[in-house]
Amino acid sequence: MELGIGMFGDLQVNAKGEVQPAQQRLQEIIEEIKLMDEVGLDFYGIGEHHRPDYAVSTPEIILAAASTVTKNIKLGSAVSVLSSSDPVKLYQSFATIDLISNGRAELMAGRGSFIESFPLFGYNLQDYDELYEEKLELLLKINKEQKITWKGKFRPALNNQEILPRAVDNNLKIWVAIGGTPESVERAGRLGLPVIFAIIGGNPASFKPLFDYYKKVYQAYGHDMAKLEVGVHMHSFFGENSIETADYYYPLYSSQMDRVGRSRGWPPYQKNQFDFGRSKVDLRIVMLSFPKKSGEVIGHRNTIVGLLTHRDKLFFRMTKYYKLCSQPILNKSKRQ
Repeated sequence: MELGIGMFGDLQVNAKGEVQPAQQRLQEIIEEIKLMDEVGLDFYGIGEHHRPDYAVSTPEIILAAASTVTKNIKLGSAVSVLSSSDPVKLYQSFATIDLISNGRAELMAGRGSFIESFPLFGYNLQDYDELYEEKLELLLKINKEQKITWKGKFRPALNNQEILPRAVDNNLKIWVAIGGTPESVERAGRLGLPVIFAIIGGNPASFKPLFDYYKKVYQAYGHDMAKLEVGVHMHSFFGENSIETADYYYPLYSSQMDRVGRSRGWPPYQKNQFDFGRSKVDLRIVMLSFPKKSGEVIGHRNTIVGLLTHRDKLFFRMTKYYKLCSQPILNKSKRQ
């Protein structure tokens, strides 16, 4: 099993409502990735956003910088919004990171939970699904073939054109990030791609049928079951005392949820949602069968350490505030 941490590059807001400078946050991120590498975490992921509350719009720049100051940790996007990106340029960027890092780059391709990138780069939201289908097809073709002949609807055609540089071993690790639609699960299984389930404040039990469906489709299309890879993404926050940790984190977490929710028409985030979300989770079972537990892990570090036994990827989503309470789990993970 792999254990990783992902971030969006959240900009902290102080009591006066002042937003942290992006320059400061970006420099902090590099230091945080160095720490994760030093304590032995397997994976770091950074998300793509084009909003005033996040510092990172180009994950590949952050990952390239991190690749020069780390040795072992895998570095990936979480996610790259493939629908509004150029697959050629995206592949070239991540192949470059892969070469700099000696094969540690991974690309997590998603459709995007936020939609700001679509008008920013001139795409119509009515083409949301079709854009992703076409661009994923091209990205996978580029990953397999150095010279490309291809024609689509949303990008100029390619006529026997060479895509360089190539990733290490001519094979970039590409994941598909899924929010929970059967269509996305079917696509990943049909193509034989590793999948990350984004369980963000949701109930992992509701993902169990999707997980089973993915395995069924994956096998039905003749893919090697020994190579099947599944990951889980959850909001997480750790501390020495579960009650104190939860009490400290609630106002920060609810503020973040309300900030995002206002743009989506969500009702205000409630304390009972938070309490339900931080119920104890046996991560061995979550990874194996997605039981009726929470999509958040907020509390004592021993709830997590000692349960990490499955071989696939467990991917914690953390805000900047992870620095205040996650140091104990990082240190304990290193000792073990």
